[in-house]
Amino acid sequence: MARIEKMMKASKLFKGAILGATLGLLAGAMPALSEEHGGKEAELQNWTFAGLFGTYDVNQLQRGFQVFREVCSGCHSARLLAFRNLSEEGGPSFSEEQVKALAAEYTITDPELEEGERPAIPSDRWPDPFATDLDAKASNGGIVPPDFSVLAKGRGIKQKFPYWAFNYFTAYQEGGPDFIYNLLVNFEDAPHGVEVPDGKYWNSFLGTAIAMPPPLSDGQVDYQGDVVPETVDQYAKDVAAFMMWMADPHLAARKQAGFRVLTFLFVFAGLMYLVKRKLWSNVAH
Repeated sequence: MARIEKMMKASKLFKGAILGATLGLLAGAMPALSEEHGGKEAELQNWTFAGLFGTYDVNQLQRGFQVFREVCSGCHSARLLAFRNLSEEGGPSFSEEQVKALAAEYTITDPELEEGERPAIPSDRWPDPFATDLDAKASNGGIVPPDFSVLAKGRGIKQKFPYWAFNYFTAYQEGGPDFIYNLLVNFEDAPHGVEVPDGKYWNSFLGTAIAMPPPLSDGQVDYQGDVVPETVDQYAKDVAAFMMWMADPHLAARKQAGFRVLTFLFVFAGLMYLVKRKLWSNVAH
């Protein structure tokens, strides 16, 4: 017994030493991490698709597509987006005629044809701006611009405790759009004493220089017929919302299905309680 107690004490001391060393390493690394990634705190936006019952704003998605098409698609691909997706319910909801006309404006490479190319049709994917990755690197300082298809689900923001804990109750999943918005609106001059390399641009949200130049400017995209400001702030919100839809086109339908399932479970639990009361009402216990 004495031997066992000694072994248990030794084990506890060993675990304590490991824990202390780990915490010490983390504490020593934290200042370096904060200095390396010391950007601006993210400014969270009020998205229409936020929360348990949020849905996409069709008008905003159409504006966001316009920004994507006129500004972003010159460098960034969207390889999972088909033209016909733009007419699907829950998305930008363009008419089939509009989608056919839009697709016909683009040329698709088709090796099965003698000419080698043809006008796009609604079932085709959105064409890449560059034929190969080598071409993309040559036009973008040696870097291939990221594909936009699921970028809004692959990015996120860091929140301090206890704010991130509330996300479990608010169903917060807008970290990607919030990241994209803050990235787009925070191109600024570098802080005093910070040298930005040639071909790089300072982004105060990231707290570092990046290869992408400021893509947006006021009045750059003409929102015909919409009474919304044509500003960098509005463009950033609209294209971020569109990118969220590309990454999660069935968000609204999934929320509706989840609500129906929860409603069923609550009703079923109530029925089971009543059945239990009925079956056991005359049994002594």
